[in-house]
Amino acid sequence: MQQGKIGVTTENIFPVIKKFLYSDHEIFLRELVSNAVDATQKIKTLSTFGDYKDELGTLDVRVTIDKEAGTLTVSDHGIGMTAADIDKYINQIAFSGAEEFLEKYKDTANSIIGHFGLGFYSAFMVAKKVVINSLSYQEDAEPVRWECDGSPEYTMGEGDRKERGTDIILYIDDDDKQFLEQSTIDGLLKKYCRFLPVPVISGKEQEWKDGKMVDTDKDNVINSTEPQWMKKPADLTREDYLNFYHELYPGQDDPMFWIHLNVDYPFTLTGILFFPKIHNNFEITKNRIQLYCNQVYVTDSVEGVVPEFMMLLQGVIDSPDIPLNVSRSYLQSDTAVKKISTYITKKVSDRLEEIFKTDRADYEKKWDDIKIFIEYGMLTNEKFCDAAMKFVLLKDTQGKYFTLEEYKALVEPEQTDKDGNIIYLYSTNPVEQYTYINAANDHGYNVLLMDGQLDSHFIGLLEQKLEKTRLVRVDSDVVENLIRKVDAKTPNLTPLDRNMLTTAFRSQVPKVDNTNFLVEFQAMAETASPIVITQNEYMRRMKDMAAMQPGMSFYGELPDSYNLVVNTENPLVVKLRNKVSEAIGAQVEPIANDIEAKNKQASDIRSAAKDGKLDAEQEQQVKDLEKEVEDLRSKEEKIIESYSNKQPEIKQLIDLALLGNGLLKGEQLALFIKRSYKIMGE
Repeated sequence: MQQGKIGVTTENIFPVIKKFLYSDHEIFLRELVSNAVDATQKIKTLSTFGDYKDELGTLDVRVTIDKEAGTLTVSDHGIGMTAADIDKYINQIAFSGAEEFLEKYKDTANSIIGHFGLGFYSAFMVAKKVVINSLSYQEDAEPVRWECDGSPEYTMGEGDRKERGTDIILYIDDDDKQFLEQSTIDGLLKKYCRFLPVPVISGKEQEWKDGKMVDTDKDNVINSTEPQWMKKPADLTREDYLNFYHELYPGQDDPMFWIHLNVDYPFTLTGILFFPKIHNNFEITKNRIQLYCNQVYVTDSVEGVVPEFMMLLQGVIDSPDIPLNVSRSYLQSDTAVKKISTYITKKVSDRLEEIFKTDRADYEKKWDDIKIFIEYGMLTNEKFCDAAMKFVLLKDTQGKYFTLEEYKALVEPEQTDKDGNIIYLYSTNPVEQYTYINAANDHGYNVLLMDGQLDSHFIGLLEQKLEKTRLVRVDSDVVENLIRKVDAKTPNLTPLDRNMLTTAFRSQVPKVDNTNFLVEFQAMAETASPIVITQNEYMRRMKDMAAMQPGMSFYGELPDSYNLVVNTENPLVVKLRNKVSEAIGAQVEPIANDIEAKNKQASDIRSAAKDGKLDAEQEQQVKDLEKEVEDLRSKEEKIIESYSNKQPEIKQLIDLALLGNGLLKGEQLALFIKRSYKIMGE
């Protein structure tokens, strides 16, 4: 019987392991099963090359629970180990000392196992004692038994294993008894080992009998040894891909399409990425893509390997060339990872372009589902953006699709303004903005539909990428001003008319929560609406983006700002202007003149001040004049408002405009309906 100490320069290796790996201690099972699979693969390789001539026998890995004994055993029929092998690979672990070790890896301690050959020692995270029973494949080899209770001391002597292979027996800690539950172990094996290349057996298959689930005589094989991503694309049918997808993600709709990755130079990478249908509001759902290393599940946190925008995809990536730590399995940012990320980005863009070119009709059918993915990719990844300029589509309010080149050719003749800019008009809600879309169509303009969750950001990207191109929402101005062909016509209003009409309309605008209205006048066509409500393009964009970016909350808190644009050429407005002028013009004009005179007096006093500073007497004179002006304005507004309150046509014109924009609600809507019936009865 050999006794000794494990070859480390400190005696606290096991507390170190437990301390740093505790949060991920379930990975001990992955490590032990992976080692067993490696041993099995090695004996198959030796047999293939003629270095092992005996029968291979059954090649599987078994995980067995003995609740009474409190043990969990991982058994294989692989190459086994001799005493010398155990001494080399188990007993001789090189550490430079606990202090240096802890200092060096205090921030990245999750990397202990994979980088230091401590896969086997992860067993001590859950076991108070570990036993190895092994018989090497080598001729005349003797069985060996190794035992350690979690301290550096071990014993090694003759074992009792009769067949080639290894048993790792874990005496589970009292704090980790959940690892003696079959359901827990089966769940972990399905998570980490479901695609290993060697059958992994855990317990027996069950069936429903006498009102409960009972074991059958059939072994419960956890894994599928030949996953689809390891096969050649030419050997797989559409049904194969769909079945594999539903095996990975039960209960989900069929994916729209998929990309099969298969490269062996300058790195090895296989996998299948699926484009799922996204039903809910936009959200980057991470942990959709699973990362494997030689068919061993590693992690579903693939940041770094897969560009951020591809987190919307689902599927599997398998590569032995991605440097991992084995505990928390965080990916290291190194050259290999960046090359793989670049490769995946190119493969995805190439596949999308291929689908677009080979079956555009099908691509257009799927566009509404894949649009969010492509836009997100273009917004976050420059290389993908450059590639996607060829296959990104724009959809108009008629449901037609265009490439960027096609759309430019369509609208450039009619939608170029006087400064040479091409104006892309767009709608975010074709129902609410129907009137504006219809007006634009009547002018021969095309209107895009930009109602996606990322479109407020995508619009800005298009303006950056497309030369001399601006995107303008169709309700941001009256149709004549959306694409200015000539300088705007000046409204034919006297200062008095403008003043009276401004106050008249402003006084009749209903109160809308967190909303401001600014009255302005424009000379549009006689046939155009008497009042059009528009919204400032810049401020609206800022508020839209603020809804998605917390850092822009300042804009989100600002009230909505609308322009109440009065068409001075419309016959109804002309009639109203004349009516107001005749009714109260004589009353308002002298007040307006008085206001103008007093403002001039105050201005003259300020101009006469030495060095621009008013003395006490001048300051008092200005204050008195400002108070008089304030009183006169109040008197003026009362006259105009009192008159306007008795003119239902003013309120009716405003409410009709508000109604067309979905801004007339509740009590104001009820009053509008009541007023309309009354007007109809007169």
